[in-house]
Amino acid sequence: MISEIYDVIVVGAGHAGCEAAAAAANLGSKTLLVTMNMQTIGQMSCNPAMGGIAKGQIVREIDAMGGYSGIIADKSAIQFKMLNLSKGPAMWSPRTQNDRMLFAEEWRMALENTPNLDFFQDMVKQLIIENGKAVGVITSLGIEIKAKSVVLTNGTFLNGLIHVGDKQLGGGRMGEPRAFGITEQLVSLGFEAGRMKTGTPPRVDGRSLDYSKMEEQKGDENPQKFSYLDTPKLTKQLSCHIVYTNETVHDILREGFDRSPMFNGTIQSLGPRYCPSIEDKINRFAERTRHQLFVEPEGWRTVEIYVNGFSSSLPEDVQLKAMKHIPGFENVKVFRPGYAIEYDYFPPTQLKHTLETKLIENLYFAGQINGTTGYEEAAGQGLMAGINAHNKVHEKGEFILNRDEAYIGVLIDDLITKGTEEPYRMFTSRAEYRLLLRQDNADIRLTEKAYKLGLAKEERLVNVEAKVSQSQELENFLREFSLKPGMINPILESIDSNPVDQAYRAAQILTRPNMTLEKLEDVASIKEFTSQFKDEVKEQAQINIKYKGYIEKEKENVAKLTRLENIKIPEDFDYTNLSSLSTEAKQKMSKVRPKTIAQAGRISGVSPSDMNVLLVYLGR
Repeated sequence: MISEIYDVIVVGAGHAGCEAAAAAANLGSKTLLVTMNMQTIGQMSCNPAMGGIAKGQIVREIDAMGGYSGIIADKSAIQFKMLNLSKGPAMWSPRTQNDRMLFAEEWRMALENTPNLDFFQDMVKQLIIENGKAVGVITSLGIEIKAKSVVLTNGTFLNGLIHVGDKQLGGGRMGEPRAFGITEQLVSLGFEAGRMKTGTPPRVDGRSLDYSKMEEQKGDENPQKFSYLDTPKLTKQLSCHIVYTNETVHDILREGFDRSPMFNGTIQSLGPRYCPSIEDKINRFAERTRHQLFVEPEGWRTVEIYVNGFSSSLPEDVQLKAMKHIPGFENVKVFRPGYAIEYDYFPPTQLKHTLETKLIENLYFAGQINGTTGYEEAAGQGLMAGINAHNKVHEKGEFILNRDEAYIGVLIDDLITKGTEEPYRMFTSRAEYRLLLRQDNADIRLTEKAYKLGLAKEERLVNVEAKVSQSQELENFLREFSLKPGMINPILESIDSNPVDQAYRAAQILTRPNMTLEKLEDVASIKEFTSQFKDEVKEQAQINIKYKGYIEKEKENVAKLTRLENIKIPEDFDYTNLSSLSTEAKQKMSKVRPKTIAQAGRISGVSPSDMNVLLVYLGR
C-alpha cells in the first residue's frame, strides 16, 4: 500500500512524536508520522498546561531551536503566569494554562502544513530489522513501510494497563487501545524493559462547582509568551482556582485503600515522585490535615474541569464520595474518574546521547519510552531525536547539547549516564549551570546552532542578533549614565535603600537589592532612552548588570569542567582490565559506555578515586 521509502518514520503522535516529525521534515527528510488515531495528534493526556518550573525553560529552548511547542502553547493559551518571580532569574519559569482541544487542533494544523510530512493511521506492532539496523515498521494491518530510520515515541501505550480500583482495562489512555508487539520484539533482541506508572485526576462538570468557596488564581497582569516569534499575546484570560482537601476527605479516601491497586499489590511499578496520587500523598504525609488542589478549566468553550492534585486510582465511588466533601464540590458531577496506568519503558542507559539505541542502528527512542514524565521533557527529546535521525540518514554529524548549553542537554545527559527507575521530571535543581540556562536567554543560547542546522529560519536569527546588540547598547548606556543624588535619592527612599551623597552610574544603582530598571525609569532621562527598547531587551540588560559577577563565575566553572568533557574515552575501552577501578564503576561504565571523562563522573556509583584511575590510565 505504501511503496515509498521514507528517511524517517516516527511512531506515535504525542508531544515527542510531533516534535520529532516536525524537526525531521523541516530539515528536509521525507518523514512519515504513524499514529493509532489521527484525532488525538498532540493530545494533552493529563493536565491542560505547558511549562512550569524548569519545564518552561525547555519549552523556550524548543522554540529557540525552531520547534513548535512554544508556538502551539501561545496559540491555545487561556492563562499565562511567570512562576518564581520572587526568586532570582535562574528560577523564573513561564507556564500557560491551555485550551486542550485547541492545543491538539493547532498541532495538527501545524503538522499538516509542514512540507515533507506524511501521515498514516494504524498501530505499529513490529519493527523491520536488517543487519542490526532499523529499516521500517509493520502495522497491525500487516502493511510494511520501509525507512532509513525509525523514532519510537510510544508514550504510555506499550502494553498499557489502566487501573480504576479493582477494575483493569487494557489501554494507552482511557478509551484508547494499547499497543503491543514492540516490547516483546525489542526484548528478544536484547533490550532491557521495565514498567512504570502514572496517573490522572477526575474530570468534572464546572457547572456543578461553587467557585465562591474557592480562592481565585488570575493570570499575570501583563502576560508574556513562550515563543520568540510574533505569536498572539493574551488579551483576556480564564482564572484557575485553589481549594484544599480536609480530614473528612482523607478519611473517606482511606476507607478505599484496601481496594486501591497501589496498596493491595496490583500495581508494583513506580509512579512519578513529584506528582503523587492523592492516596499516596495521604499515606506518605499522614501528618498533614489538608492538600492543595488546583481547579483548572479545560478551555474557552467547555465546562470540563481538571482537578489538579487529585490523581487517583481508587474506585470511582470512593473518588466521588470524597470529592463531595471538598469545599465547592458538594454537588460535583464527574465526567470521568481518575485512573492509574502502567506501561512499558526502556531504561535510557541503552541509548547514545543522540537518543539512538546502542543495540540497533538508526533506531531512536524519545519521551516516556525513556522513563520520563511530562509533555515538555517528551517534546525536548522528540526534537533531538528528529534532528539526529535526519542527520544520520543524510550522513551529517551528531547534534548533542551539553549541560551548560540547555536544560534539554541536562535532561538527556541525566537519562543516558544515570538512568532512571522512576518517572524522570526536570527541575531547576538538576541543572548545575541554571544561571546560564535561563528562560529569557534560550534564543541567545540556541538559535544560532539551530540556524546552522537548517532548523531555525533566518527570521529567528535576525531577531536574536537585534536583541543581543540592543541589550548591549542599553547596558552600555546604564554603565555610563551618571545619576546625581537629587535624581536618585527619592527612588532609593521609596525602596528603603540608603541614599547617596555623590553621583553614581545607573548600573551601580541597579545592582542594589529591590532596585529594578522599571524604578530607574522614573528618572526622565533614563526613560527617554529606554523607551525605544522592547521589554525582553530591557530584561536582558538588567539581568546582565545585576548578576554579572555570578554569571562570570558560572562561566569559569563551565570552562574548568569543559576540559574533562574534551578528554575522550575510546568506544571499545575495556574497563574490566583496570584492577584499581571499583567493581561498581566497572559495571556501570561498561553498561553506559561514557564518551568522555566528564560523562563518566556523572554516572551514579562512579567515585572521585575511580575518576583519578581513569585520568592516570588515559595519560592525564
